Amino acid sequence: MSSSFGTCLRVTTFGESHGDSVGAVVDGLPAGIPLAEACIQTQLDRRRPGQSAITTQRGETDAVRILSGVEGGLTLGTPVALVVANGDKRPDDYDSMKGIPRPSHADYTYKMKYGVCASSGGGRASARETVGRVAAGAAAEAYLREKFGVEIVAFVSSVGGIHASAPMLDGADSAVSEAISRNGIECIDLNTITRGMVDAYPVRCPVPDSAKAMEEAILNVMENGDSIGGTITCVCRNVPAGWGEPVFRKLEAVLAMAMLSIPAAKGFEIGSGFAGAAMRGSEHNDIFIKKPNGLGTLTNKSGGVLGGISNGEPVYFKTAFKPTATIGSRQTTADYDGNEAVLKPAGRHDPCVVPRAVPIVESMAAIVLADMALAQNARKC
Repeated sequence: MSSSFGTCLRVTTFGESHGDSVGAVVDGLPAGIPLAEACIQTQLDRRRPGQSAITTQRGETDAVRILSGVEGGLTLGTPVALVVANGDKRPDDYDSMKGIPRPSHADYTYKMKYGVCASSGGGRASARETVGRVAAGAAAEAYLREKFGVEIVAFVSSVGGIHASAPMLDGADSAVSEAISRNGIECIDLNTITRGMVDAYPVRCPVPDSAKAMEEAILNVMENGDSIGGTITCVCRNVPAGWGEPVFRKLEAVLAMAMLSIPAAKGFEIGSGFAGAAMRGSEHNDIFIKKPNGLGTLTNKSGGVLGGISNGEPVYFKTAFKPTATIGSRQTTADYDGNEAVLKPAGRHDPCVVPRAVPIVESMAAIVLADMALAQNARKC
């Protein structure tokens, strides 16, 4: 079941990078949820290639078709099948590389596992596979939005060594937030950030100065035939307390598995993350306070999760992505027989994956949360 994810909500993706089509089957989505192709298309348009000068120029419209599970604009409770045709296929671009495993790609490991690997574009290991994830995530998000009012927003928080210059707040300490605002410092408030604010910049960082520097860095590495990595921060608001399973299906553990399953993802942290390891307990603990809707916490260094279960505060986390493995300059490597070989650049690739990975992170978060919501609902039956 290596191509399936989830328990109560089961998502299975299919298709290869340069095959006829890619897509997903979503099983377990409740009946009566409003779902239209236009709703799914919005997220696919944010993921598709050719959006700007800093993304791959592969020309795909990524138009989605709902094949089953929806009637009259509402889900039927049966499997929802979603498909996107591959239009701009160029498998011939990879002919010269068939005998050479590309550095930091999955060619070698796939061949060791299966005895064969896709002849072009990485096949299932390609980021093209994530089209199905984004389509399925949009369907999962429709359920979360309709039933719980959950909001999910991700944004680029760093590219290379360039980090969003403004402090990122969890929104709990209003005094700090107001002081920052008074001093004219731009602040990424995780309680108020929107996708519109994120999409205002090609690099999808909502801090103007940082966004400009990041975009320049990406253009620079592209001109030099290289690539660069970065991080994406994601916040999930209005997540009710009680989602997540104790011990082996903790909410943060499943989120980590989901994020690290995305191509090029290499790191995950939630709440204070690794910075929390340098703090003392008295500094890190989130003190409980009374809030309008019940008990809450003064700060949110735990990232909205305690004991693997959501506590009602915003769930926020960060995912790190490595530099794109395919670069525009020649590399001396080895063929499958161990002989020295020179790999010539071919194909069309992103010099930095993070701008287009933003909706992928949002979609995987939606799939995880929808699965957890359905599991929690099952406990009430």
